[in-house]
Amino acid sequence: MPNTRLYFLDWIRICAFFLLILYHTGMYYVTWGFHIKSPFASDTIEPLMMMSSPWRLGLLFMVSGVAAAFLMKKLSTAAFLRQRSARLLLPLIFGMLVVVPPQSYCEVVEKVGYGGSYLDFMKLYLSAYHGFCKDASCLDLPTWNHLWFVTYLWVYTLLLGAIAAAFGPQLQRLSDKLGGALTGWKLVAMPAAVLALARVALYSRYPSTHNLVVDWYNHAQYLPLFLLGALLAHQRAVWQRMEALRFAALGLALGCWSALMAYYALTDNMNPDDIMPLIQIQRAVWGLLQWSAMLAVFGFGHRHLQFDSAKRRYLSQAVFPVYIVHQTLLIVFAHVLQPARMQPAKEGLVLVLLTLTCSFAIFEAVRRVPLLRACFGIHVGSSAAQAGPRAVQDTPAQAA
Repeated sequence: MPNTRLYFLDWIRICAFFLLILYHTGMYYVTWGFHIKSPFASDTIEPLMMMSSPWRLGLLFMVSGVAAAFLMKKLSTAAFLRQRSARLLLPLIFGMLVVVPPQSYCEVVEKVGYGGSYLDFMKLYLSAYHGFCKDASCLDLPTWNHLWFVTYLWVYTLLLGAIAAAFGPQLQRLSDKLGGALTGWKLVAMPAAVLALARVALYSRYPSTHNLVVDWYNHAQYLPLFLLGALLAHQRAVWQRMEALRFAALGLALGCWSALMAYYALTDNMNPDDIMPLIQIQRAVWGLLQWSAMLAVFGFGHRHLQFDSAKRRYLSQAVFPVYIVHQTLLIVFAHVLQPARMQPAKEGLVLVLLTLTCSFAIFEAVRRVPLLRACFGIHVGSSAAQAGPRAVQDTPAQAA
């Protein structure tokens, strides 16, 4: 009987979350908005950042949809929703109360010159203070910062559960029909068209805010990808077709990235009125880049990463706790190191290594304490606290 576990999606999820550490380190050094900024921030590495910026989160939502579909095969809809809510909501609440506040503290110290102690700040944080303002923009407290992903994933999971409860066996028929339709050029064009249409139609009015109730552009790209992952989870032929298209998809993604870089360079000093005819084309290219890059990642992953190992089992459990703590560690370390005025390349390497090392140290500590395991999204029944990596068990593309 052929192996039906999609180990390659675990490896992709692991790599995508670790890419996030590199990306957030880069956010400290570019001109784009971030919680704190290096005194050396510039546009130097922005083209490199753009190689993953359009698609990395969409990739995670699609992999999460696959994970949800595998779990739904094992559990009733009610049990599925209870399990996912416990695994997502407790880390979210714990993160907002304990993990995220140091990020906001560093932000108000650097941006508005706040001089109070951390305890003074926490009193304001927990009282939903909105007086930290700069340039007509005020910081909303409390906040989920990078944990917005967990919030959105939980909401999408509830929607998937409701769809499964409402449609039952019809959902499998829809999955089979979609799997049969996504062949050849349609496997490239159809998902890309959805993403391009979302950006063309919504991005101007609803730019990314990570505010759940008004973030319509992000919902229009991430929810379809999450549902697509859930529908394609058991369509092995589609994953094989992605493998066959991997080189073409990679070439298409690189071509789209090159076109975007040319667009930004050509329009940098243009009159806004002259740019308007090009904007919608640029947004359509963005959508094509999103899907072609994901298609390439899935294709190469299916070709080269469809295997199990003790490392996969260990990292699959570590990656969610590491994700929860990494941005706080990164921001705190960057804030502490600012007076040293290190050169960006050297400082960036130091930040990445410190963040990785301390993130895994925290994981190793919390996985041995049952209450903390639950707060960091680690399955409480896991034997990881009593044994080494080989004892860790998980499901394909597990957790967030």
